[in-house]
Amino acid sequence: MASLTRQSTKHSNSPIPSGIGRGLMLAGITLLAAGSSPAPDLKLPSELKLPSIYGVFKRNGNELEETKQAPTGPGGMCVLPSGEYVISCHQFFNHQYRVMMLDKKNNWVPFPNAEMNTPGSGYPVVLDSVLGVTCDSRGIVWMLDNGRRSETPPKLVAWDTKRNQLHQIIVINPQALTPRSFLKNLVLDPQAPLIYITDPADGVSSAIVVVDTETNLARRVLEEHSSTRMDPTLALELDGKSVEVRRPDGHLATPLTGVSPIAIDRRGDWLYFGPRNGSSLFKIETKYLRRLDIAPLALESKVVGVSPKPICDSMTLDSRGRIYFGDISRGSIDYVTEDEDFLNLRLLLVDPRISWPGGLLIGPDGNLHFFSNQLHRTPFFNSGKDVSSPPFSIFKARPLPSNRFGF
Repeated sequence: MASLTRQSTKHSNSPIPSGIGRGLMLAGITLLAAGSSPAPDLKLPSELKLPSIYGVFKRNGNELEETKQAPTGPGGMCVLPSGEYVISCHQFFNHQYRVMMLDKKNNWVPFPNAEMNTPGSGYPVVLDSVLGVTCDSRGIVWMLDNGRRSETPPKLVAWDTKRNQLHQIIVINPQALTPRSFLKNLVLDPQAPLIYITDPADGVSSAIVVVDTETNLARRVLEEHSSTRMDPTLALELDGKSVEVRRPDGHLATPLTGVSPIAIDRRGDWLYFGPRNGSSLFKIETKYLRRLDIAPLALESKVVGVSPKPICDSMTLDSRGRIYFGDISRGSIDYVTEDEDFLNLRLLLVDPRISWPGGLLIGPDGNLHFFSNQLHRTPFFNSGKDVSSPPFSIFKARPLPSNRFGF
């Protein structure tokens, strides 16, 4: 409970932390101006004794198959036990609907219905800006609504696809948030009634939000820890140029975000996470996140460095604990394995059709699924101009075979 008290003192319209330098935060992303410097206590990958230079090898014989084309750039994705895709429509594309599903007739339709996706419809609950979506084995889809389109309170909305009815709504209590919160991705704990959410915030006050689905209590943990904070030294380049945003004062700035990719192992023992703009992956045993009595510093001491990682928004684990990343800067899928002590970041596949990969998951069919959303071509990154163009492809590929690498 100490973290709740600690956070409540920060829930005010305070300026962006001084460690950002001349940074400005828009839409949950820090804009780092030239001359800005990292916070004094920010630990860089070299200090964490994790390799920052990795060998790259392409795995032969893996074909990338486009399975579907999304109607807009997705922000998140899940696959129902029956095989249908459900995607969130990223708010940067300003699509009419917030969440959509590809039905059995191969049509994209608003999920779970049009009323829940239409502001002013009078429906008991209306979605505002959903990014993270996930589905459990019962067919219940959890949607993470960060509320940043209309500045409504962030919430979790769960829909039972088998009964076709609302399962649960949890409004995230303000004590677990900051004015700069931008809730992004989520995973379900398979052993406890908990949901873990990434909040990249402004890149410095980044944190994990732990939500208890039985009590509706939300706690903010690992705030400003080196495992959740951005690395300002990493620059993102796509389409042959730096990804930049024009600030309100007319100057160009580099967007940086904190903790974004998140995954949990099959047994629910370890939670994996890291900053989007960061070159290191971390993990923590979930038994510590389930405790309400653990002090913030004691919890931070339980964080363990795992492996190098690319700049990425999403990641997933297979049944053998191998970790896959959607490499944004290279347009590829990378991986690390326990066979190499997770020390070498390797290339699974790369393809010119992959542009800002996200939504990585192992589907019910055993394949690796992900999408290409061209996020850097949205108006947010292009002075109000949308230079994205269909298709917004959804792909599948084979994960690593069980007999080591299969090069």
